[in-house]
Amino acid sequence: MNAVLFIILAYFLGSIPSGLIIGRLVRGIDVRQHGSGNVGATNVFRVVGKKWGILVLGLDALKGYLAVALPVWTHIPVAPAVLILTGIVAILGHSFSVWLKGKGGKGVATSLGVFLGLAAYPTILAFAVFMLVFMVTRIISISSLSAATAFPVILFCVYRSEALFIWLFPVSILLAVFIFYTHRANILRLAKGEEKKLF
Repeated sequence: MNAVLFIILAYFLGSIPSGLIIGRLVRGIDVRQHGSGNVGATNVFRVVGKKWGILVLGLDALKGYLAVALPVWTHIPVAPAVLILTGIVAILGHSFSVWLKGKGGKGVATSLGVFLGLAAYPTILAFAVFMLVFMVTRIISISSLSAATAFPVILFCVYRSEALFIWLFPVSILLAVFIFYTHRANILRLAKGEEKKLF
C-alpha cells in the first residue's frame, strides 16, 4: 500500500505544469500558445524570460527529486525497484500530465531531478556533458540528447558496483530512448539544420 501511495504521489508531483503556471503568473499567457508550444524550461526561457526559464528548470527538476526523496525522508521502507518506479512515474507525469490532457514537457529536467536523487555522481557527470555540448552548440535539444546518450555509459563506468546499478542501468537506456522520442521533432529540425540556438 505504501508503494502504491508513493507511486501515485510521484505521478501528481511530476504532472505539475511548472512552465504553464509561471507563464500565467508572470506574463498572463499560456506558453502552449507561444514559441514552440512546449511547457518546458526552454520555451519559457524564450517566451517569458531568462530567469523564469531557469526557475522552471529548477522546479521541474525539484519535482523529480522530491518523487524519489520523499520515501527516503519518511523512513517508510520501499524496495529499490519501487523507488526507481516512483522516479519513472514522475517523469511520465511531467510528459503526460493529467492537468494538460495527457500532454506535457519532454522530461529532461524532471529526469535530472529524479536521477540526482537516485545516483547523484553519475547524474552530475551527465549534466556536465550537457553543459559542454551546450557551450559549443548553444542548442538545448542536442545537449539533452547528448546527455541522455552519455548517462548509461557513465553509469556503467562509475556506478556498476553500486546496489542500484542493476535497476538503474536498464532504466537509463529506456530513459535515453524516451528522451529521443520526446525530441523527435527536434531531431528532424536538427537533420534539416533548422533547430534554433537558445541565444
